[in-house]
Amino acid sequence: MRFVLNAEQRLFAETLHALLAEAGTAKAIRAWAAGDTGPGRALWAALAEAGVFALAVPESSGGAGPLPVELVLAAEQLGRHAVPGPYVETLAAAELLGHLGDTADRLPRIAAGKTLVSLALPPVVPYALDADVADLVLSAEDGVVREAAADGTPMASLDPARRLFPVVPGDPLASGTAGHDFGTLLCAAQQLGLGRALLDVTVEYAKARRQFGRPIGEFQAVKHRLADVLVELEFARPLLFGAALAYRTPEFARDVSAAKVAASAASYAAARAALQVHGAIGYTDEYDPSLWIRKARALYSAWGSPAAHRARVAEAL
Repeated sequence: MRFVLNAEQRLFAETLHALLAEAGTAKAIRAWAAGDTGPGRALWAALAEAGVFALAVPESSGGAGPLPVELVLAAEQLGRHAVPGPYVETLAAAELLGHLGDTADRLPRIAAGKTLVSLALPPVVPYALDADVADLVLSAEDGVVREAAADGTPMASLDPARRLFPVVPGDPLASGTAGHDFGTLLCAAQQLGLGRALLDVTVEYAKARRQFGRPIGEFQAVKHRLADVLVELEFARPLLFGAALAYRTPEFARDVSAAKVAASAASYAAARAALQVHGAIGYTDEYDPSLWIRKARALYSAWGSPAAHRARVAEAL
C-alpha cells in the first residue's frame, strides 16, 4: 500500500506544529505538573479552535468526524510537543459516545473544547488521567459506560504531568463496546511524535557538543545510534497510518496493536538515545528534553503494554 498525505492534511499538521511551537509547551507542562492548569487550558482552547476535537465528533453532533487519519496527525503533534492534558482520553471518549449514539449535549461541548474528559477502561486503562481537573470522567467496563469520579490521590507516575487516579464508577450511561482501540491508536501517534522530537533535539545537541576537538555527532557510535532510532520511527509510521485507514474494519484491532508495539519501541529507543547522547544533563528537571524523555517512558505501557499488544497480533494471525 502506498499512502501519501494530501495537501490539506499536511497543512493541518504544519499548522498545529507552528501553533504549539510558538506556544512553548515546556512552561505549560511544568505548570500542569505543579497543579496550575491555566497555561494548559489555554492550549486546549487554541487546539479546539483549530478543530482538533471536532475531528472525533460525528457531524450530527457538531463535529467533522470521526476522521482517524487527521486525528493521528493531530495526536502526533501533541506528542511532538508533549502537550499536557487528557487529549487522547477526550478524543477516545468522543469516538465512544458517538459510536453509542449519545443524545446528551456532551459531544457538541467536546467538539467546542468546553469539556475535558478523562476515561478509564479497566483492565487495560485502569486509571483515569487528570480526573481531578476533567469536566467529565467516564469508566467503561464489561460493555457498560458509566460516569465516574476520582477516588483519592493520584498514583505515582514517571511523568509528573500525568496524574493517574483510581475511579469510582457511578450511574450507567450506555451499553456498548469501549473505545480501547481508538485510544490506543492515538496514544501510538503521540509516541511517534515524541520520538521524532527527541531525535531532532538529540541530533542538534550532537552537532553542538564537542569532545576531543570534534562534534560528538561525527563519531560513528553516535551516528549509528541515531540512525537506528530514525529507522525505527520510519518503520512505525506506515503501521500507524495503516491502522488509521483500517478504522471500522475487522483488521482494525490487529493493526492498532501492531502500530502500538512499533511506536512504543521507537519512542523508547529515542528516549534512551537522548539520555545516552546528552549524558547527565538529560536527567535534570531544568533541561526541557527531560520532560519529553519522561513522557516517552510513561506512554510506553499506557493503553496496553507492548507484550499485551504483541499477543493480540499473534492471536490474529
